[in-house]
Amino acid sequence: MIICKSETELGFMREAGRIVAETHRLMAKHIDPGITTGELDRIADHYIRSQHALPSFKGYNGFPASICASVNDQLVHGFPGKRKLNEGDIITLDIGAQYRGYHGDSAWTYPVGSISEEAQRLLDVTERSLYAGLELVKPDVRLFTISHAIQRVIEDAGFSVVREYVGHGVGAELHEEPQIPNFGTPDRGPRLKPGMVLAIEPMVNAGSRYVKTLEDNWTVVTVDGSLCAHFEHTVAVTPDGMEIFTKLDV
Repeated sequence: MIICKSETELGFMREAGRIVAETHRLMAKHIDPGITTGELDRIADHYIRSQHALPSFKGYNGFPASICASVNDQLVHGFPGKRKLNEGDIITLDIGAQYRGYHGDSAWTYPVGSISEEAQRLLDVTERSLYAGLELVKPDVRLFTISHAIQRVIEDAGFSVVREYVGHGVGAELHEEPQIPNFGTPDRGPRLKPGMVLAIEPMVNAGSRYVKTLEDNWTVVTVDGSLCAHFEHTVAVTPDGMEIFTKLDV
């Protein structure tokens, strides 16, 4: 069942989204060669709690950290720790905050110093695919129309859509219905209605689409070792379109 939120619930989620966006802005200021992913996690955890919120991911199904920090060929769910970032890396930070019982969720892939042209193109295309999908979010649009728009941008650029991991509804639970694949046939799937809140999140590989999970049972990497990127916003369907709750400018 897809839950449509009340105005009160949307207000809580709007604030959760603001906290997530502000945490991303803070992270962007600290991403430099030499910093460890564990340091980024500590900074994010402190800021989220300072905003009278809780990190959504801390303890979620046993996840040990407050953010996911995934570097280079790591797609999602990377553990923060002692790893130092190097010039030319790319890092995806997936950040969630729970405010008054409701979640905001956003991921962004950042360059570390100067990166290769191909890595930058991967980031640009993945971000562009996200907004191609978001542009279509409004009442009565069928969900997989958004999925198809995302897929077209990615595959037209010669990159691969990861199929094992998808976007999702979000609210009082971090993951709610519906599941939102980044590929699909247009004019299929449930129709969007005002009050639905969605976490739309293209995940893109520079090489093949295949991924695997490491022995820690969390970190997902590309099978061929290629770079990957992940961009995500939490958005609400409004009567005349959509509102991005996690809007940021980094």
